[in-house]
Amino acid sequence: MSAALELMPRSDWATATIVTVPAAAPADSLTWARAIFDVRSVPVWAKALYGVREALVRVLGIPPGERSMLAVDHVQDGEAIIDTDDVHLHFVAGVRVEPERVTVTTAVTLKGWRGRVYFVPVRLLHDAITRAMIDAAARRLA
Repeated sequence: MSAALELMPRSDWATATIVTVPAAAPADSLTWARAIFDVRSVPVWAKALYGVREALVRVLGIPPGERSMLAVDHVQDGEAIIDTDDVHLHFVAGVRVEPERVTVTTAVTLKGWRGRVYFVPVRLLHDAITRAMIDAAARRLA
């Protein structure tokens, strides 16, 4: 089981995105996590949506996003962990590398009405954005 799910065993939402990568790709989860959550991995359409997000969160009273929110906190049992607790939600993401595949596991606990409203579009787009970010990281790391 993912360390992300161990750190957040009771979540409101959880998912795992698994992408096959070349056999010659690095086997280090920290390297992969940094590459996946690098701004260069975010698809252009998601960057545009992030701009919309930044405008809308102010209306909801949610602080603007910061790059540090996606920084690796630690590596646990070979899995790079990102653990961010914000006013509207708490999320934990784990990046695990196995031979020829990378798995990003995400668990989220929503906080109040702001978290529930915020998460409606995130829920719909999360998997597509995560898969695109893993694919972009794989192209750079291969």
